[in-house]
Amino acid sequence: MNFIINASVLIFSAVTFLYLIKSKKKESAAEEDFWARERAANNTRRKPLDDLDYIKIPLEEFPMDLLEEVPKVEDYKQIILSLSELPIVNFTGISNTELKLRYGAPNIDLLTSYDQNYTLLVRTLQQWAQALYDSGYVDEAMRMLEFSVSTGTDVSATYRLLCQIYKERNTPEKIGDLYPIAEILNSAMQKTIVRILQEADQSDD
Repeated sequence: MNFIINASVLIFSAVTFLYLIKSKKKESAAEEDFWARERAANNTRRKPLDDLDYIKIPLEEFPMDLLEEVPKVEDYKQIILSLSELPIVNFTGISNTELKLRYGAPNIDLLTSYDQNYTLLVRTLQQWAQALYDSGYVDEAMRMLEFSVSTGTDVSATYRLLCQIYKERNTPEKIGDLYPIAEILNSAMQKTIVRILQEADQSDD
């Protein structure tokens, strides 16, 4: 019996040891691949930015004359006005290495600023839309949220509030229009957002 137990322990230990070696080799290979890509990215020359999907803010559709007495809303408006004059591109889920390989290392600071502008845009739109909704301006909030979704935002609160508005407006079928966008999001929040839509659908049954 002791022999069987000892043999089992040895076999388990051997299998575990081999697994650890294999796992370390995979990690080492992945790390080597990363640094190889990073070196190639850093040596990539500047490339044209003509194919970037720049986002244009439709200021004419936003309620610039509402809630003028609310300081935080005025701050949101000023942020959006400032962003409207800047290049905005959604690079969510795309690493700096990928950006450098695609557009050249010399462009990385510029591209990073474009992405930061996008992050500020969708966060500000969410906050502004929430303030509008809380003050009873539901249609205005809805238009703002729909624009944000059309840009590929991964702000989960935007999808949650939009679903809520659709249900309150007795148009829950519009939730279905959000799935194609949510399902292709290149973001760690993608599954969470799809789940938000599913829960909104189910709660309507």
